[in-house]
Amino acid sequence: MSAVFPETSLAVTELAELAELPAGRRAHALALGIDTVRCAEDGADDLAAAAAEQALARAGLAADQLDALLVVGGRAPRYLMASEATRLQHRLGAERAFVAGVGELGCASISAAFTLAAGLLRGDPHCGTVLIVAAATAPTRFRYRAPMTLLGDGAGAVLLSTAKTGRYQLVDHMVRSDGKYADLFRIDYRDLPQRDWREVCADEATYSFRLAVESRKRLAAMNEEVLGRNGLRLQDLGPVLMQNLSTGAFSFWEEALDTRIDKACHHNLAAYGHLGSLDVLVNLEAAAPARAPGDYTLLLNSSPVAAWSSTLLRRLPDREYGGIEL
Repeated sequence: MSAVFPETSLAVTELAELAELPAGRRAHALALGIDTVRCAEDGADDLAAAAAEQALARAGLAADQLDALLVVGGRAPRYLMASEATRLQHRLGAERAFVAGVGELGCASISAAFTLAAGLLRGDPHCGTVLIVAAATAPTRFRYRAPMTLLGDGAGAVLLSTAKTGRYQLVDHMVRSDGKYADLFRIDYRDLPQRDWREVCADEATYSFRLAVESRKRLAAMNEEVLGRNGLRLQDLGPVLMQNLSTGAFSFWEEALDTRIDKACHHNLAAYGHLGSLDVLVNLEAAAPARAPGDYTLLLNSSPVAAWSSTLLRRLPDREYGGIEL
């Protein structure tokens, strides 16, 4: 696994947009548990390519040896109708790889990419390596996503392989979604100049209460199923890893699921803000040194579109490149 971040880092208190917010919103933004965010001056292309190249270099793998490349789509593509996935393929030189873009599930899109990667590796005897690349840059000039989090920029890549060289083993995995919430968060862009684009929540009560209750039920049931079919209980595992939204969200999930959220999540939340699909990769990498070989790790992910995932991984002895094996 590898992660790349823009050099520019801003303290949350330095974000110009906070001055435009009502007092209550400004206080909420400052109380999320986020200290700084990284800010890219350009789009996500350079970040994605750098993360991919770094992951390949760590694995000692040339791009033209890749069997598959899955690109998790950015928050706002540079062009409509163009292909972000094949653009990255060409830039890397991954000519022989099967290539696909993965999206439509918000922050949980990387979870869908895990599902596709596992299907390729388990179902195609000619597929032994799949590189997943995810980049996140703020789609508007407003980084505060009310009433949820603050957005930071970055990119990450992880190599999934059938070779016995990974840092984690993907033991089990489940993704579910519910279209009732398909456009709960959205950007109305067709008739507005980009400077005026803004992410909005169509119904904050639905997000804060109805979706929160459903998410608790969904993830509890998914965790029970994933762990149960592997002979495990949540109480048998160490701290859970998940996406980074706010310290309040961490407290909610600790109470809702009767578990603990790993300190790595808190650290990365403070340092980077919310990185969309990239959160879970950054947290997996940061938590690895504290996990002993053989330890099971539960990785949770969710999105307000809405989608949820529960992933069971097992820590393996340290490897050079830190990917995931099946």
